[in-house]
Parts: sequence; structure tokens; C-alpha cells
Amino acid sequence: MRNVLNKFRRLNRRARRAGPPNAGWYRSESCRPLTAGQIRERRFGVVRRGLDPAEVYAFLHRVAAELAVTRRDLAVTTEENVRIKRALRSWQSRFAPGVRR
Repeated sequence: MRNVLNKFRRLNRRARRAGPPNAGWYRSESCRPLTAGQIRERRFGVVRRGLDPAEVYAFLHRVAAELAVTRRDLAVTTEENVRIKRALRSWQSRFAPGVRR
């Protein structure tokens, strides 16, 4: 029994040291970010002594709604950042040292 526990501990230590398999650098086409529609449409099989499907789907719809709001806010923020960068470049080109009027 002690040998089995030691082997498990060694494997567990190796797994902790290794970190994530891709270290977050590579995302394949099959691992695209979830969309709100995918979350809403997800269905789970009903099993004996499983979770209440109504609660699961209610939670999924809540998560999907929050994801949709977050994505919309991200798009608005990205557009605003582009607008601010353009305005800053324009201002810098007009008022930079060495610019004659």
C-alpha cells in the first residue's frame, strides 16, 4: 500500500510541476471561445440521481447572458480605444515639438 501511495505522490508532483500542457500559447481551431448561443443550446443527458435539468438550464442561460453582455462591453471598449488612439495621434501630430504653424 505504501508503494502505491508513493507512486501516486510522485505522479502528482510531476503533474504540478509541468503546468498546463500548452502553457496558454496555442489554441487550436477546435477550442474556440464559447458563444452565448452555444451555452444556451447545450443539453445534458438525464441520469438517475443527476442534477435537476431545470436548474442546470437556468444557470446556463444566466451564464450565456453574462457572456453576451461581456462580449458587447468588450467590443464597445475596443472601439473606444481605437477612437482615443486616433485622437491622440492627431493631437500629437498637431502639437508635437518642432511642428511649425
